Amino acid sequence: MEREETPMAIRVMLVDDQVLLRTGFRMVLDAQPDMEVVAEAGDGVEALQVLRSTAVDVVLMDVRMPKLDGVETTRRICSDPNPPKVLILTTFDLDEYAFSGLKAGASGFMLKDVPPGELLTAIRSVHSGDAVVAPSTTRRLLDRFAPMLPHAGKEPQHKELERLTDREREVMVLVAQGLSNGEIAARLVLSEATVKTHVGRILTKLGLRDRVQVVVLAYETGLVRAGGQR
Repeated sequence: MEREETPMAIRVMLVDDQVLLRTGFRMVLDAQPDMEVVAEAGDGVEALQVLRSTAVDVVLMDVRMPKLDGVETTRRICSDPNPPKVLILTTFDLDEYAFSGLKAGASGFMLKDVPPGELLTAIRSVHSGDAVVAPSTTRRLLDRFAPMLPHAGKEPQHKELERLTDREREVMVLVAQGLSNGEIAARLVLSEATVKTHVGRILTKLGLRDRVQVVVLAYETGLVRAGGQR
């Protein structure tokens, strides 16, 4: 009788200068059968060093750290080929860091006092490729910071947007407004599989990694403006 192979656990790295916080997260994650904390770091410099020799799937990244902050560390991690997914850890009064982290390539962000269940769901979601932990939250964050974007309030400036079909552009706008594939399918009277195909083509044509980057680009180019308006 053949033994069933056990799926490989999600390899998580904790990057935070607060040892107590890392310890708490480690206890929660290591108690899960499908997760394993494989590395820790107290600052961005140490994190980059550890990642050179340790295979990691998801990085939980603090933003305010000595030597190298989480935003720049995220940018450097995401510039590598096949990087791990990064989840930014933030607090309500550090929204500007979360915004910068998303632009740097993070797949999403969570509040530091997030309930354990939500944190575990976020890690699994990101690892499975969904990438966006809470698209509507991402959109609200971008609404707040949209005036800071270089093309805010102007006509779309990203020439790559011209590669999209009318339907793909329509889907991109709805993604940026925080709608899920199912909600987009209902709105456009399409199958969810068709919407997923459109999203995949948008990512490929625009050279984007995930839906977070779609949302950021939609705001950055002026395709969607504050309040989710076209």
